Amino acid sequence: MRRADRLFQIIQLLRKDRVVTAREIADKLEVSERTIYRDMQDLSLSGVPISSEAGSGYRLLPGFHLPPLMFTEEELSALLIGARMVQAWTDKGLASAATQAMIKIESAVPEHLRDELAREDILVPDFGVDPRVSKRLALLRVGIKELQKIEFSYKREDGEPSSRIVHPLGLFYWGRVWTLTAWCELRDEFRNFRLDRMTHVSLLEEAFESSPGRTLQDYLRTVCDE
Repeated sequence: MRRADRLFQIIQLLRKDRVVTAREIADKLEVSERTIYRDMQDLSLSGVPISSEAGSGYRLLPGFHLPPLMFTEEELSALLIGARMVQAWTDKGLASAATQAMIKIESAVPEHLRDELAREDILVPDFGVDPRVSKRLALLRVGIKELQKIEFSYKREDGEPSSRIVHPLGLFYWGRVWTLTAWCELRDEFRNFRLDRMTHVSLLEEAFESSPGRTLQDYLRTVCDE
């Protein structure tokens, strides 16, 4: 890592609005504590308002702002891949947002880095998400964000039809297939539903509460414990 990139990363770590120790920073950036001490001194001398608390660590004083876009080539590659994935595998709203975000990034990064955003050797195959699935995805995102119940018809794996009202919690992409993790009122437990097996999906006006034992974090814990 270039020293300029390391200094930038140090400032980013200090922006967490808490005291950060030299050891914590050194471990994160894979350098020695002595290197961090030198970097902190240089940052202070350059005008960055860093408060040093003896025996505790460092804190960035309020009111300091970095230019919003300072990316390395690797970071730009990561953003490019992510944007192309969103454009290819999600709904129209997210695809449009990804395109606009990359336009803003391109207009703000230095000239010598703009070629990184036009690379054609980083490919994301478009599997052609079914437009019906794309519309369901957009609707379910609203339900998750606004904590609104979702009602839909569903064809189970055995082919039997079912009707469900659920509390939408999270969306997962498995490569060609999107699934919804939700709290199912019919089964009174967590269930996963494939979006391509849903029909007549509607957003209900009735809201649900994010109650203990029924959150996405609770579901993920049950999966990790299995």
